[in-house]
Amino acid sequence: MKAAFPDLKLLLSLVFLTFLLMFFDSLHFLNTPKSLVQTVTIPVQYGLYKSATYLGESFRFIFTARQAYFENTALRIQMGELLTENSGLRKKLLENETLVDQYNKLSPVTYDLLPVHVIGSGRFLSLDRGSDDGVLEGQAVVYKDNYIGQIEAVSPRSSQVLLPFDPDSKIAVFSQGAGGRARGILEGQFGSELLMDKVLHQEGVEVGDLIYSEGIEGRLPKGLVMGKVSEVLGKENEVFKQAKVLPLFDIVDLDTVFVMRNP
Repeated sequence: MKAAFPDLKLLLSLVFLTFLLMFFDSLHFLNTPKSLVQTVTIPVQYGLYKSATYLGESFRFIFTARQAYFENTALRIQMGELLTENSGLRKKLLENETLVDQYNKLSPVTYDLLPVHVIGSGRFLSLDRGSDDGVLEGQAVVYKDNYIGQIEAVSPRSSQVLLPFDPDSKIAVFSQGAGGRARGILEGQFGSELLMDKVLHQEGVEVGDLIYSEGIEGRLPKGLVMGKVSEVLGKENEVFKQAKVLPLFDIVDLDTVFVMRNP
């Protein structure tokens, strides 16, 4: 009971003090103290408000940035998938166009043409098909009706092509043009130039004439286009003359070529 009286006194004191403050405030006696207190508390309150606003915006930015990151990642994945799909479709379309174009030049009824991809280029042209697909040494490699080279080496899954520019390449050929028909040997010179040698001086060969294979070298068929004459070399008193020959296109630009498995 004694312990309750101090608490009651404290409560009554607080109630009295509250009413006293309210009375003084109604008479505007507390305006000056309130102004002094607000001078300190308002900047603090403003600082707390701005801090809370900044933190809210920061969390909102982090959340938005995180959401944008995931959305951007998903879009990039979808874009990559679409680009891959588009690339695959374009490649298939190009391969189909190449096949149609090839078969328009050399009939698949007459020739067993195996489409292959070029996977490397240097002295030899590397192909992605080999003996497992029926590729044999000596078979001709063509693009449309143009001669690309001859199979030089074969492994089960790949093969190497001897190009006509190689010094080891020597092919019997003939020219056909306004000046008539001429025969000779087409020899590799390295680089991108060929030389038609051993042409009898009296046989007609002119700049612009097309050069064709004779078809007397094993598996090499007759009538493949070897190139076009760019210059005729020789003197009147010589038995033989020569002709420089350029291919009709650049081999390094080719992605798909064809192996003739049964010329």
